[in-house]
Amino acid sequence: MLRIKTTTDLSTDVYHDALYIRKSVFVKEQQVPVELELDNEQAAQYYVAYKGKIAVATARILHEKDGAWHIQRVATLKDYRHQGFAKKVLEKIEADAVSEGAAYLTLGAQDQARSFYLALGYVAVGEGFMDAGISHHRMDKKII
Repeated sequence: MLRIKTTTDLSTDVYHDALYIRKSVFVKEQQVPVELELDNEQAAQYYVAYKGKIAVATARILHEKDGAWHIQRVATLKDYRHQGFAKKVLEKIEADAVSEGAAYLTLGAQDQARSFYLALGYVAVGEGFMDAGISHHRMDKKII
């Protein structure tokens, strides 16, 4: 059974589970410097997917001034990839964004993950850019 929990409280197990997944994927696997990975922590809302008691996937959102929900730090532990967990997290974020009247969803997708986001209805916007030494593209999704 998959459960998705959310928090804005940095003292919770949910936040610490999100942090564990992010450090495993971005810092250890992708060699992103930890100081780049850990930014705006207090301003974000965190989502974590649990398969049973195991935290397997995460993402966070920041609320933008124009009403967008900016999705960041989408990650799945290596042993749990390609099982739909990140997709479920993004679907939960989208459902919450719709219910709270968000203008649209936006994210910076690593180029290697663009097809994943395209399949979920996101579209590339503008030129690519580098973030933490990794090629990215901005992708948006209208939700109204």
